[in-house]
Amino acid sequence: MTAGVSVWRRLLSFTGPGYLIAVGYMDPGNWATSLGAGSAFGYSLLSIVVFASLMAMLLQAAALRLGAASGTDLAQACREHFGKRVNLSLWLGCEIAIVACNLAEVLGMACGLQLLFHIPMGIGVCVTAFDVILVLALRRRGVRPLEAVIILLTVIIAGCFAAQLIWLRPPPLEVLAGFIPSSGILTRPDMLYLSVGIIGATVMPHNLYLHSAVVQTRDFERSERGRHQAIRYATLDSNIALALALLVNVGILVLAAGAFHRAGLPPVTELGKAYRLLTPLLGVGAASALFGVGLVASGLSSSITGTLAGQVVMEGFLDLRLSPGRRAMLTRCLAIVPAVGAAIWFGSAGVAKLLILSQVVLGLQLPCAVLPLLWFTTRRTYLGVHAFGVTTGVALWAVAVLILALNSWVLCRLL
Repeated sequence: MTAGVSVWRRLLSFTGPGYLIAVGYMDPGNWATSLGAGSAFGYSLLSIVVFASLMAMLLQAAALRLGAASGTDLAQACREHFGKRVNLSLWLGCEIAIVACNLAEVLGMACGLQLLFHIPMGIGVCVTAFDVILVLALRRRGVRPLEAVIILLTVIIAGCFAAQLIWLRPPPLEVLAGFIPSSGILTRPDMLYLSVGIIGATVMPHNLYLHSAVVQTRDFERSERGRHQAIRYATLDSNIALALALLVNVGILVLAAGAFHRAGLPPVTELGKAYRLLTPLLGVGAASALFGVGLVASGLSSSITGTLAGQVVMEGFLDLRLSPGRRAMLTRCLAIVPAVGAAIWFGSAGVAKLLILSQVVLGLQLPCAVLPLLWFTTRRTYLGVHAFGVTTGVALWAVAVLILALNSWVLCRLL
């Protein structure tokens, strides 16, 4: 066997966890924030999408490094090394983030079902609870079938947007100009608010906990050399998957900017309105249907991984020994109950605002995951030779400081 074939086979053996994580980066919350950003500000916030994805790659690399090198996930590491009060605070922060994330996934999927099949929002939210059955059925067969389903749903999402962009034919020079950071991001509060929402939708705190756990499902030698190799291949898997998620997020914003950003017209922030406008604007009958199919696939895939993340967090922090079925149902109920209430109270018209608000909440909860993660992965006293070097450590802590600064700004604005 040649060295090249061996490398590819090794990479394929580590392929999967990255896609479980990547679907969380193109969930309905991302759709809402990118739709609002593109329709309101054109291509101006494309630089934020790229920046947020680079942050995500760095942080997910830290999460998988923790899991592969230490053999514990982030929640378990916190329980073992921090006091009860700190752990309680971190757990509550993470649960709030998971509820906010699941709220976006549930509402987004229910919205897709309503658009495609005219199912009322309240009933659609209840239908989404059945994804727990899918999770349990796939988990009984191992993690590989679950990853295969997630990869298939990812391809469906990417294909839906690729087709719509081909029909749209956006101007290349204007799109490229959007990747250059705009000064308005810092000077205009509305642009900065959406930018924080994009970061919150892209860098998800519960994904850091999940990645540190699922990377341990891979078969690798538990030695220094084996762990180093596992970190290298798992990082490559993660970066490839997140690069695909980046392309999807860029596609969402470009589609919104090209189709809905018009001088003198209010921005399109509702998923339902975008669905209804796409066919007449693009002149293709299938455009709206593909948007709805992609939305349902996005909600389903991200809700599956959200359920898995909830189980990792609950078991890791609380050391609960429940059956997989009970853990999954408990995790799902934490999202379904507030989602049903939100759907009944606000209706479909309020879904867009709730989706964007949920992503801002995610951004506010990021420090609860990022700070302990960096505490473990930048210290040789914990990870030994597998801890990050000085240069990468400085970059990671700079990301953490930026997140704290953005969160402080949002809190001041909300209060």
